[in-house]
Amino acid sequence: MKPTAARRRGTERVPLAILGGGMTGLAAGWASGLPVFEAEAAPGGICSSYYLRPGKPGRLNNPPGDGEAYRFEIGGGHWIFGGDPAVLRLIHRLAPAKKYERISSVFFPEQNLYVPYPLQNHLHCFGRELRSKALVEILTSPKPNFKTMADWLTQSFGPTLTAAFFGPFHELYTAGLWKSIAPQDPYKSPIDAGLVIRGASNSTPPIGYNTTFLYPLAGLNALAKGLARGCDVQFGKRAARIDADSKTATFQDGSEVKYESLISTLPLNHMIEMTGLKVKEPPDPYTSVLVLNIGGMRGEHCPPDHWLYVPASRAGFHRVGFYSNVDASFLPRSTRKSASRVSIYVERTYQGGQKPAPGEIRDYSQTTVRELQEWGYLGDAEALDPTWIDVAYTWSWPGSKWRAAALRALEKHDIQMVGRYARWTFQGIADSIRDGLYVGAANRIK
Repeated sequence: MKPTAARRRGTERVPLAILGGGMTGLAAGWASGLPVFEAEAAPGGICSSYYLRPGKPGRLNNPPGDGEAYRFEIGGGHWIFGGDPAVLRLIHRLAPAKKYERISSVFFPEQNLYVPYPLQNHLHCFGRELRSKALVEILTSPKPNFKTMADWLTQSFGPTLTAAFFGPFHELYTAGLWKSIAPQDPYKSPIDAGLVIRGASNSTPPIGYNTTFLYPLAGLNALAKGLARGCDVQFGKRAARIDADSKTATFQDGSEVKYESLISTLPLNHMIEMTGLKVKEPPDPYTSVLVLNIGGMRGEHCPPDHWLYVPASRAGFHRVGFYSNVDASFLPRSTRKSASRVSIYVERTYQGGQKPAPGEIRDYSQTTVRELQEWGYLGDAEALDPTWIDVAYTWSWPGSKWRAAALRALEKHDIQMVGRYARWTFQGIADSIRDGLYVGAANRIK
């Protein structure tokens, strides 16, 4: 549904409203029939696609008719892993998707060494001394007694692997927070003693939460648009202030919405700031990510991986992903069969909100391109486009009660928080859609 001119101006009154047209908000709108207010001009949030023609600036929301454009994602490679079967059926119905088996490694640039992920199950890739020390440390680790992420990593994987990979990688991945934040998401680095032993001398099968994943044939924006077609989405509605007492949401364009109850998918810290509600607990930290999307000639040493974890880089990035290794549809149509091009995303993390200046971003982008060229991943770059994701990863201080206190404060004012960033937790696209469907169904207009 498209908003009328009257709805775009002045004050609108609704029993319930949804803030944020990312995957969670769209799913909630799809299941409820409630209006969705989205800041951007297109649905999907960071889980949406866009297109760039080689050598031409300016993002396209839709693929050009001739197909001669690179497809990128706003937030880098967002693949659909796991998920409730009912949610996966809905995804396939809205945007037919293909299933892929993960190919991922840890890359050590100085040694030009690739170790399949998860690293601890492939110790045979290392030299004898490191392999032996790491194996003994993992198998004889004391009973866990940790407070910080650094404690957990060292006690789980031992000092040797922590010094070789986990420490330097998490220094980049958390922007230096890993020594002070609480451990999080241990399932991302599973520990199986049997596989660790086997992997010291032989290959082991892939394990983890994302050994397989889905991706829509027509891109993530096809899924976002499929959900949006079943919603009443009002675009260009960026929330600026929320008066929790009068229950009024004010947008940057000057319009207002008066509500009885609000469903928000916006980051929890931003909602506390916009409402001005007081939370005694110190806020938990978050990290921002600069996503650099690159399209160009494929380098002669470009690996087959879908993504790489990098513990050291001159430019400061921690992950390099290869869209086109997942699917050739990320490339301009005329180049898909020749394998002459590559489509890449690169992630660099910053402590919350510390966005570099435009000149710094420009210099970083050029440095990153040169480094990838030196590694043999990339030839001439034809498309180069950075995106700043303000709240990209959410963390907690050890023993923190801020998250629970913030959620309670909002709930007391009839603001329901739903989704990954709204509830300050890690989850994938499928689970975010599930949560949106649940809260939408619970608040469905009769």
